[in-house]
Amino acid sequence: MRTLILGFAAGAACLQTQAGLPPQAGALLSVIAGAALLMAWPLRRHAHWGCVFALAAGLGLGFYWAAWLAQAALAPQLALADEGQDIVVTGTVASLPYRFEQGVRFNFAVEKTVGTKVPPLIALSWYAGFRDAVTSEVGDVQPGERWRLTVRLQRPHGNANPMGFDYEAWLLEQGVRATGYVRPQPRADTPNVRLAAFVPGFGNVVEASRAALRARILRSLDGKQYAGVIVALVVGDQRAIAQSDWQVFNRTGVSHLISISGLHITMIAGLFALGAGALWRRSFFTDRQLPLLLPAQKVAALAGALAALVYVLLAGFGVPAQRTLYMLLVVALALWLGRITSIVHILCLALGVVVLLDPWAVLWPGFWLSFGAVATMLYATAGRTTAPLPAQAGRWRRLRAAVALGAHTQYVVTVGLVPLTMLLFSQVSLVSPVANALAIPVISLVVTPLSLAGSLLPAPLSDGLLLLAHTIVQMLAQVLDWLGACRFAVWTAPAPPIWSFCWALFGTAWLLAPRGWPQRWAGMLGWLPLLTALPSSPPAGQMWVTAFDVGQGMAVLVETQGHRLLYDTGPAYSLDADGASRVIVPYLRTRGIGKLDGVIISHSDLDHAGGAVSLLENVQVGWLASSLFDGHPAVDARRQAGRPYLHCVAGQSWTWEGVHFAMLHPLPASHTDISLTPNARSCTVKISAGKHAILLAGDIEAAQEAQLLARSADGELAADVLLAPHHGSGTSSTPAFLNAVHPALAIFQVGHRNRYKHPKPQVYARYGDMGIVRLRTDVEGAVVLELGEEMAVTRYRASRPRYWHEQ
Repeated sequence: MRTLILGFAAGAACLQTQAGLPPQAGALLSVIAGAALLMAWPLRRHAHWGCVFALAAGLGLGFYWAAWLAQAALAPQLALADEGQDIVVTGTVASLPYRFEQGVRFNFAVEKTVGTKVPPLIALSWYAGFRDAVTSEVGDVQPGERWRLTVRLQRPHGNANPMGFDYEAWLLEQGVRATGYVRPQPRADTPNVRLAAFVPGFGNVVEASRAALRARILRSLDGKQYAGVIVALVVGDQRAIAQSDWQVFNRTGVSHLISISGLHITMIAGLFALGAGALWRRSFFTDRQLPLLLPAQKVAALAGALAALVYVLLAGFGVPAQRTLYMLLVVALALWLGRITSIVHILCLALGVVVLLDPWAVLWPGFWLSFGAVATMLYATAGRTTAPLPAQAGRWRRLRAAVALGAHTQYVVTVGLVPLTMLLFSQVSLVSPVANALAIPVISLVVTPLSLAGSLLPAPLSDGLLLLAHTIVQMLAQVLDWLGACRFAVWTAPAPPIWSFCWALFGTAWLLAPRGWPQRWAGMLGWLPLLTALPSSPPAGQMWVTAFDVGQGMAVLVETQGHRLLYDTGPAYSLDADGASRVIVPYLRTRGIGKLDGVIISHSDLDHAGGAVSLLENVQVGWLASSLFDGHPAVDARRQAGRPYLHCVAGQSWTWEGVHFAMLHPLPASHTDISLTPNARSCTVKISAGKHAILLAGDIEAAQEAQLLARSADGELAADVLLAPHHGSGTSSTPAFLNAVHPALAIFQVGHRNRYKHPKPQVYARYGDMGIVRLRTDVEGAVVLELGEEMAVTRYRASRPRYWHEQ
């Protein structure tokens, strides 16, 4: 059975790497299942062949089961012709709404539409401030309410970058097949209106309960810094936690505790089981002799399982919570049936159930960390005995033994997950053992029970308990902040290749081997290639250029053998998210790049400078050059820190490892000319390596293109690759400019279905008419160039196709 389940999980994981789905997955699934049943009996007495057959059957079943579910999940689609059109939909609010300064986001279960077909579950944003609306007020949506809304939708689409978050896969797992926004009453005769205050249904009851608990916590902790942490511990909603707090939690390795984790679920289930068992043994202090009707052990197991189920539902049914729930349910079922089995069987059954119900779970780090942690503890403890404490052992001796056991468990998990953590995040917290030794008992045994009690008990008792829980979290956060601020709190290195990861796993297994194993400390040598790797770089005289897919904005990383330059920092998505924090910084971290030698911000528009501040806060930057105005937050931050800052000026040039950089625009006088727009001052850079060059033109327009033509010598503007000026707008890319640059390839960094309609059709056609190869980041994803004596182009979506992309 264990081999079959492991094969099933591997088959489902294999399906998630495919570019397309196999045809007739349901029929093939039935054939494989039938063959497995027919062959299982003859092979039952042949252990080795039976294992091989079970593994092969599991692989086939997992692959085609996941394919069958994927085909069903992809079936509901929005027609391409309906994208961006006003559609009237009626349905219910199907998730916990997230309110932010610009509006609110929520999932919407569609019941009825007018004039078109819409997927049954869509993700909506309702923004304030629409200029063409009769009213721009945002509705007070609550879970379970029925609304009639006018919306504009599009098919699922996300930014596609190397080592980046796959938003389209996440939407597929959630069952969301269209995203969009609410049109705030575009006409007086089409109002957005609430039709029912609550629609009965299991999912609506769960989400409404979560919303009520969240509202109660936020009322009691109004204005408190860590109210979002308390909400996360009670209902699993982490969206109110500030990014600065997440940075501290990640650096100290305690982020797994800031949610409804498996440890919390087990603790709550244990408390309910203990209480139910104690009451049942005493027959609820009556004379009914209840244990004679049903053993107290079975009642305790049932109570614990039900408590875990309720708590997991409050958590939003995340993978770590699912894993714990399924293991507890398997234990409870085995106890009821009198078939208590080993922890290995329980873990495998939990794995099988998770993958059976959610084959996309294998795509996320939480899946691997959850099962990896339990598997590590099993390896480090299975089959190893310790001398039991004598019956007369005192309380302090038992306490010391419990502390020693907890410390050993923390050591095993911390050490055992180092290779996996480096593979998934390219960093490992060195202060994690200390931070977790403090945070685990505080969060799990004190803060979580206080938070749950405070959210359920009546006022004013609830207010006092919630305030006490918040005060403890605040004190803990101060200690974590101090630990995270240590210079060597986090060890970073590039994401390891598969051979390095496997070698580190071997070293970890050696390190955690039983006592008596020779030279266990030598297992740490297996980590050396993992922890000491350096970022890759091109040879001297060559450069790598990565044009990120940041949506409607620009961000280009240029790498030489020993230096790195970032041109623009991407757009601002919201008050707490931007191209740097969502795309650039995670990419640099995964590559093991901790420093940028230079950053050029072409101009102050938010689609170019929106990520500047978060980049400077998270990455060490040598110098900053820009055309930003005095008083810009990025400029002020550099000057206050005493770090190099200068204006972009035509004539500046430098050479790194045989790669030449030349600033072509703007002129010095433009920085004091208040009549110029930010676009007119865009920093324009030409970078040459070997026989090839790239021109980064920012948002220059026709007037600046003419100026460049007038003051440039013949061939000075020529480049093999052109970053299309102003994203291909109608005000740039004049025929004369394109003739002078004469590129073979043009890159358009644009957002999917952006409101500016970039690139303009006539401009895009102009490039094509001139024989220029055109690549759009909204279609191709990130574009990676290798320039030197030769030129190589890699398109991210084409190099890593997945069956759910552009579906």
